[in-house]
Amino acid sequence: MKDCLFCKIIAGEIPSTKVYEDAYTYAFRDINPQAPTHILVIPKKHVASMDAVEEATDTELAACLRAVRLIAKQEKLKNGYRVVSNCGPDACQSVPHLHFHILGGQQLADRMV
Repeated sequence: MKDCLFCKIIAGEIPSTKVYEDAYTYAFRDINPQAPTHILVIPKKHVASMDAVEEATDTELAACLRAVRLIAKQEKLKNGYRVVSNCGPDACQSVPHLHFHILGGQQLADRMV
């Protein structure tokens, strides 16, 4: 998508701190981290949110989840990590491109909200 922030990051038009890339996914450090480790995993194909996953293949979606595990191992998140995907305005999805937050590197709060 032409005006999508994450599509521009994938295209190299906007700089990012890349931590992982494969044929289907791109992952980079969040510029406003909410934990010591805060990485975003996104599909390279533009998919607006979880509500639009029918626009992605099962292979593309599975690649994102497999990347989460590989990145967590690469980042040495041995004691655990949280994976979050916000969907829509009530969930505070700030960029309309499907993405998964990997949060870790410390004990996270019990509450999700």
